[in-house]
Amino acid sequence: MSQHTHVVAGVGVLITNKQGQILMGKRSSKHAPYWSIFGGHVDPGESFEDCAIREIKEEIGIDIQAPTVFGISNNLQTYQQEGKHTVSICMHVEYNGEVEPRIMEADKCENLMWVSPDKLPEPHFEASRNAVDLWLTQRFYHHKA
Repeated sequence: MSQHTHVVAGVGVLITNKQGQILMGKRSSKHAPYWSIFGGHVDPGESFEDCAIREIKEEIGIDIQAPTVFGISNNLQTYQQEGKHTVSICMHVEYNGEVEPRIMEADKCENLMWVSPDKLPEPHFEASRNAVDLWLTQRFYHHKA
C-alpha cells in the first residue's frame, strides 16, 4: 500500500428521480470495480458546483443545474485500505428527465441503474455509501467514535 502525502478533494453527486431513486454507476475493473454515485476530483480554482456540473456531463452526458451541498465525507476507510485520502463534498440534484443518462466513459464505467437508496448494490464505494447515508439520515457529517 502506498501512502500519498496529500488529501484530495472531490465531489459526489447524488442524482435523484421523482420516485426517490438514486442513479448509480458500476465502475470498470481498472477503476476499482464498485458501484457508486457519480463525481470526481475538484480541479484547482474550481467551485464544487462547477466540478459537479462538469463531472456529470463528462460521465453520463446530462446537464445538471444548481447542485446543492448536503454533506461532507472524510473517506478514512479508503485511506486505511489503499493509502489514498479523499474528502468528498456530497451534492444533490434532482434529475429533470430531459436527457437519458448514458455512459460516456466506457473505460471507467460499465453499467448504470436507478436504485432505492436503502438497497445499495454491492460492492459499493465508501465515499458513495457515506453520501447516501448522510442523505438518508439528514446529517451533514458523521465520524466513527
